[in-house]
Amino acid sequence: MDSNSEKYIHRLFDISLILKGIHSVIEIVGGILVLFISQAFIVSTVLNITQDELSDDPKDFWANYLVHSAQQLSISSQHFIAFYLLSHGIIKAFLVVTLFKEKLWAYPLAMTIFSLFGVYQIFEFTRTGSIWLLALTLLDILLIILTWHEYRYMKRTGIKPKWDSLDTPSQQ
Repeated sequence: MDSNSEKYIHRLFDISLILKGIHSVIEIVGGILVLFISQAFIVSTVLNITQDELSDDPKDFWANYLVHSAQQLSISSQHFIAFYLLSHGIIKAFLVVTLFKEKLWAYPLAMTIFSLFGVYQIFEFTRTGSIWLLALTLLDILLIILTWHEYRYMKRTGIKPKWDSLDTPSQQ
């Protein structure tokens, strides 16, 4: 593969890592918020958000689904959601940081963890049909492929590709 192709693949890898890092921060913040927000606040917020839609169409599926879900949210469900968001966010943030630090051992670990998250997300997608889960899973698949490529490149050359100048094995 020529140096320009490697450079663009590396850029795509870094951009994907940045997106994964942003997603992990959102999960961590979301997990913390879920821990400290009461069910009454959640129900009130959902009712305020869906109020106009329900006044126009009292049988609106999504608005009713949101209201019903908020009303059925238990403390144990809230704790599970917080644990889920915090654990996923912290694990992903750790992997993103170690990949940016070019820790060779982190590449196979990241591919394994992102694959496991992807399997779970596909399972959840089949249950919920959430397009967001599908989008996150596609990002994970792209990141797994790019991580594999970066790992192979680093093992082969002993260096990580850089954005501006790229040393290939033939140039060393």
